[in-house]
Amino acid sequence: MLDKLIAINDRFEEVERLISSPDAMNDMKLYVKLNKEYKELGPIVTAYHEYKDIISNITSSKAILKEDDLEMKEMARMELDELLTRKEEMDEEIKILLIPTDPEDSKNAVMEIRAGAGGDEASIFAGDLYRMYSAFASDKGWQLELVDIAEGTSGGYKEIIVNVIGEDVYGQLKFESGVHRVQRVPQTETQGRVHTSAASVIVLPEAEEFDIDLKTSDIRKDTYCSSGPGGQSVNTTYSAVRLTHIPTGVVAQCQDQKSQLKNYDKALKVLRSRIYEIELQKKLEEDAKHRKSMVSSGDRSAKIRTYNYPQGRVTEHRIGLTKYNLQATMGGDIQEFIDELQIAENAEKLKEGTSISS
Repeated sequence: MLDKLIAINDRFEEVERLISSPDAMNDMKLYVKLNKEYKELGPIVTAYHEYKDIISNITSSKAILKEDDLEMKEMARMELDELLTRKEEMDEEIKILLIPTDPEDSKNAVMEIRAGAGGDEASIFAGDLYRMYSAFASDKGWQLELVDIAEGTSGGYKEIIVNVIGEDVYGQLKFESGVHRVQRVPQTETQGRVHTSAASVIVLPEAEEFDIDLKTSDIRKDTYCSSGPGGQSVNTTYSAVRLTHIPTGVVAQCQDQKSQLKNYDKALKVLRSRIYEIELQKKLEEDAKHRKSMVSSGDRSAKIRTYNYPQGRVTEHRIGLTKYNLQATMGGDIQEFIDELQIAENAEKLKEGTSISS
């Protein structure tokens, strides 16, 4: 492990030099890449220096134990006990730090919530999920930017797409991709029977301009009048924008803003992320050949979580976690689920790393 830390420290010092080099200053893509790597290596290098000091102090304390001074030996023995305890703690901390990070984790995200099976109740549930994520984002200090919306006939949304902007957004929200299921008595149910409905959540890493070369010549732009509450005359100008990427057939649209230019920029951001995800999925499928993750967000059709209202429970199926805090969860308290999923994924990566090294 120490050899890995030394190599990382050497790379950190090299990146530090490269950032200020003329090549980086003249190549924005390289500059952004180096800055990102520098930021990611920083915590590991900080831990390495502390770990190196601990090992040095352990060596010094052991040397003092061989001397004749009883008082010095006792002090050294006490210090050695503390150092060995701290070294064990750092062994585990560094193992976690050395787990390869997903380069997408630090990015903003595009979140798409769509009503599934269950008719009007599914749309209402999609609205509940949107409010849950809105509250969670607010607690994290993230910003939500509406892109597109299709309201349900009895409330909620048939579909809603938002950009989520903040620190390490995708790394937190990526675990939410999949089918969310609700079991409750619908508002439209007159017999008091419990129904099961579903909504799907898709979370994409926001693709930056440097991530994908999107040619404007490959994009067809269509404009139309926005629709929404207030009748057909809600917007008589052609401000809504639909973009089609001709080579792939991927489509993105936005009608949230009155300005066609702003709608175009938002739609382009979603289009870029959807195209980028196609390449990302290829990579995930390739990775899956080497490692099958139980918390992978690759399968959108997988049922990941059930919200049972009669029993007040939420069940996370991927890791078998059940909590009886439904109201708090729907109020945005989902951090514990995300943390447990992250721990499960890290455990798998550690296991994978151990099997590879052995």
